[in-house]
Amino acid sequence: MYMYRHLLLFFALMFACCTNSQNVENRQYVVGFYNLENLYDTIPDPIADDSEYLPNGANNWNSMKYTNKLKNMAFAISKMPANLAILGVAEIENRGVLEDLVAQPSIKNRRLQIVHYDGPDRRGVDVGLLYNPAVFKVTHSSSHRVRSEISGFITRDQLVVTGLLDGEEVNIIVLHWPSKGGGEARSVPRRRDAALTTRHLVDSLFVVNPKAKTIVMGDLNDDPIEPSLTVHLNAKCEKRNTQPQGLYNPYCELFKKGIGSIGYQDQWNLFDQIIISYELLPKNLDDFKTLKFMKAEIFNKDFLKQQTGKFRGYPLRTHAGGVWMNGYSDHFPSLIWLGKKVKK
Repeated sequence: MYMYRHLLLFFALMFACCTNSQNVENRQYVVGFYNLENLYDTIPDPIADDSEYLPNGANNWNSMKYTNKLKNMAFAISKMPANLAILGVAEIENRGVLEDLVAQPSIKNRRLQIVHYDGPDRRGVDVGLLYNPAVFKVTHSSSHRVRSEISGFITRDQLVVTGLLDGEEVNIIVLHWPSKGGGEARSVPRRRDAALTTRHLVDSLFVVNPKAKTIVMGDLNDDPIEPSLTVHLNAKCEKRNTQPQGLYNPYCELFKKGIGSIGYQDQWNLFDQIIISYELLPKNLDDFKTLKFMKAEIFNKDFLKQQTGKFRGYPLRTHAGGVWMNGYSDHFPSLIWLGKKVKK
């Protein structure tokens, strides 16, 4: 592990500095996930219960608030690295809000494209994908219901997008697993079923391609060390324990350091994670001839944080205690970096 870390440090320095060989181009791509915290429009949904986010609803959600929300979320995305290739998103009401988001002046020049399917969530929120078409070419997408025998259990669909990132096939699975609402006894089985559904999707991709490069991302409503991740999804916390067709969770290490993506009741949780398949793990520097994992981070910049009061340092939310905060989200984004060396 000591040698592995030094190899990655050496490679990172190679990317940051000028290379001695003019025949090699070093490329980096950022893949991220961001829970946008209730990005609703102001139009009543004829099917889902979006009453909380209507002009006469509990949050008095109006055009001014919606416009500010779009502006704030776009600003947060604009501050992400310029080489952002893919961004999974959660808690978005429909495709329309994503179209309004990518048209915001602060990110319009990124020309982000959208993948979205309407799902069955009772509040009408879905997951989606934004991507830079200059570097990621979508070849297939599909939306999948969570498999469960729990009576009346309905949750967000799971989105699978396959495409070419710098010419290499990569699969992206975007998730928003069930929350902890209703208590552990009620919610744990729901996240178990969501995790088993995700694992089934991952394994289905391996049937098509045994060496599939797959990235699983989302608001999982569990920390990296919970059974939903370590047992049911079977994501390993150690690279050395990750086998072919297995999954590695780089957010275990960040969680052990006390880094979180959401604060609640005076503690940090790391619910927003990006998990990668074995094929994205580099074995040595020669492996970077194809896309490989470099590092993971929580994008917890100061402008995203509440600056004063009891919740100083927590994510600056849209609403808190029924009060409109004009913030960003109750979650910080998560990012991973992929790199490769290409002969010119």
